[in-house]
Amino acid sequence: MMKRNLFTMIMVLFTALLASGCTYFQVAPGTYSTTPPSKFDRSWSATVGAFADQGVRITREDRDAGVIHGTRDGINLTASVNRRADGGVRVEFSSSGETNNDPELIHRVSRAYERLMGR
Repeated sequence: MMKRNLFTMIMVLFTALLASGCTYFQVAPGTYSTTPPSKFDRSWSATVGAFADQGVRITREDRDAGVIHGTRDGINLTASVNRRADGGVRVEFSSSGETNNDPELIHRVSRAYERLMGR
């Protein structure tokens, strides 16, 4: 009987030691939102990312007006991120300045935006 109790205690201790070595996963520290970003926020971030992807230096951002201005090699780019009445967002890109330096820049920015939006 004594051997059986000793064996049981050893098994309980062994099981407890094994369980204490198990990994416990928890949420990493930080702030997490359970609501997805708004369509505007997603479009704004993708626009900023598209400028960065193509080496366009942002010179001015006005989030309230929905306008981002940037420049690269003498080409001025403007992005307008507009909220629509139906809840959607419309993003338009325009360029001015020395567009002959890189005539495809605006198209690459537009494609980068589409890619970042998952399209």
